[in-house]
Amino acid sequence: MTLNCVIIDDEPIARKLLQEYIEETDFLKLVGTAENPLKAVGLLSAQDVDLIYLDINMPKMSGMEFLRSTSNLPMVIMTTAYEQYALEGFEMAVIDYLVKPFPLERFLKASQKALEYKSLKEKKIAETPDGKYIFVKSDGKLERVVLDELIYVQAMSNYVILQTTRAKLIVYLTVKGVLESLPPDKFIQVHKSYIMNINMINSINGNTIYIGNEQVPIGQSFYDGLMDKILKGKFLKR
Repeated sequence: MTLNCVIIDDEPIARKLLQEYIEETDFLKLVGTAENPLKAVGLLSAQDVDLIYLDINMPKMSGMEFLRSTSNLPMVIMTTAYEQYALEGFEMAVIDYLVKPFPLERFLKASQKALEYKSLKEKKIAETPDGKYIFVKSDGKLERVVLDELIYVQAMSNYVILQTTRAKLIVYLTVKGVLESLPPDKFIQVHKSYIMNINMINSINGNTIYIGNEQVPIGQSFYDGLMDKILKGKFLKR
């Protein structure tokens, strides 16, 4: 597996060092560099990019401003001389945070994390033949999820949350990948970030689903499909 990566850094020396590190790493392929985020937009839209090495302190737009203003970014590893932004970076789901100057060993460790994340993300959920439960990899372990206990699936940045009646599991997959592994007679996507177990719905009021004390939004583009299936009685029986 290879990660296509882009460097966004205004310092020529920093870009050169990162390029050398990438060339030394067999699973990385450099597909472009940019002096600031504004110049990187074209690179990101023109090709398939898996990973960005992103500086923070840059002219016109900082790395943090770029993260806050842009959706659906590839994986990001921060590369900066400023330690104080580490917490904010991790809250924005960056893969790792490298403080300059960093050695090749530390660069490899961060990049390996990105590779492992992509590998997990591309693996399909293992499903049992009878379809009554699935196995997912969470926190390094294979966890069994009984489908009748799965309430909803929620997308959160680079991972999804499986909320069950017993626990909350964090899984490095996509909503699309999870949906493809769930039985369509029980589960339906109700929002770009939510998959719902219809049998868990207590009530629907407007664009909101109520499950006990919790609420799940219904996306405008998913509302008609949800109502159509409910009114046709497809989900009235367990």
